[in-house]
Amino acid sequence: MSRPWSEQQLIADGFERAFAVLEWYDGPRKGLAVIGGVPHYFEGWDYEPGNVADAYDVWPAGEAAVAMEREQWAIYVRYEVSDAGRDEDPAIGGGDARYDELTLLLAPHRQAPEGVRRLLGEVRLDDGDRYRLDGGDLWMRWRPSGRAFVGR
Repeated sequence: MSRPWSEQQLIADGFERAFAVLEWYDGPRKGLAVIGGVPHYFEGWDYEPGNVADAYDVWPAGEAAVAMEREQWAIYVRYEVSDAGRDEDPAIGGGDARYDELTLLLAPHRQAPEGVRRLLGEVRLDDGDRYRLDGGDLWMRWRPSGRAFVGR
């Protein structure tokens, strides 16, 4: 993730856009991204500094969940590009009623079901703004991890 990439180069290299990052700790840990042209949730916590790719559990996201995730992301982007103070951060809760409602509605979709796939995800950032309605600057490239399915 050392330098920003052009969107054209990312696509040529097989990367797909992430719609939303739900948690970030030394890289994306949970979120919603395109995998093979289809929106999927991803979740991974086995971060190893220096690894090219981290392992993630992935599962398909339905159309309704994707629409709600994009709506919630838009609320968060509006906060990030505004001059609002930390007290108004919708991710903290209590700052935006619709954001809070979407958090409750999305909770079951964000839980990994039984039989999720495990993939390795490589991360790159594009050369645009971090907070955009289209999902921001995060792109990921996916490949098999060697453990295709895992239990929960």
